Amino acid sequence: MKKILPLLVILVILGITAVVFISMAKNDQPITIVKGNTEMKALPLKVNFTNDPYCKMLITQEKNTAQVVAPDGKTWFFDDPGCMVLWLQDKSFKNEAKLWVHSMDTKKWIDAKKAAYGVKDKTEMHYGFGAREKKTDETIDYSEMELRMYRGENLTNPKIRKMLLGK
Repeated sequence: MKKILPLLVILVILGITAVVFISMAKNDQPITIVKGNTEMKALPLKVNFTNDPYCKMLITQEKNTAQVVAPDGKTWFFDDPGCMVLWLQDKSFKNEAKLWVHSMDTKKWIDAKKAAYGVKDKTEMHYGFGAREKKTDETIDYSEMELRMYRGENLTNPKIRKMLLGK
């Protein structure tokens, strides 16, 4: 009995230590979805702690990022507006979702469907569609950007890249 007691104490300590480490690991997982956003507002982005559900990349900056808020309040973040468009393409709530983009010019969250998009901007996944609050002669609207993403007419396409950038 005297030999079993120290062994039992060691096992209990190891068990408690394992539980602590497992719970810490679960808390340090990157965010992929936020629940409860029933007001469908743009949420603050936790840079370096949020994953894009389409490309799976860790979002390392706020510039040119996007959000999708489903009618049930679930919110997903994207490192590039192009990723948002491709991910949303087959979702049943696509037409009811609220879409947000972080604008290049005003540096705030704006309605993605009202934003203007450049076609040769530097974006995280190199699609080239940087969002702006203010339209210019060189920007396109959301529906045109969406169509170009579906068609593959973005800077990841070598023909489009050469046409727009000469490279």
